[in-house]
Amino acid sequence: MGAKIKAAIKSDIKPTAGHILVEPVEAEKKTASGIYLPDSSEEKPMKGKVLAVGPDEVMENGTKKKSPVKVGDYIIYKKWGGSEVKIDGQEYLFAKFEDILAILKK
Repeated sequence: MGAKIKAAIKSDIKPTAGHILVEPVEAEKKTASGIYLPDSSEEKPMKGKVLAVGPDEVMENGTKKKSPVKVGDYIIYKKWGGSEVKIDGQEYLFAKFEDILAILKK
């Protein structure tokens, strides 16, 4: 997807409080030993790039829960967490702050 479309998505879509917009990163099709994996062996990706972050979530007791990530971070998220959505043929994921398992260091 072109940079212009990604920029439009980031500016046009603002996640609600406590949510982030993630672009899933495709899994490697080749193992470390050089074996190519068939498409049928692919699992749902659990890594992605954060494209947009919603405002702080207000908890029941009135405290605010801040996002653990910022735009541009690469994350690992729960396998069955979030809600998938397709925009202009590209798949994205809306995930809750608590669906984030780790932030990947570059």
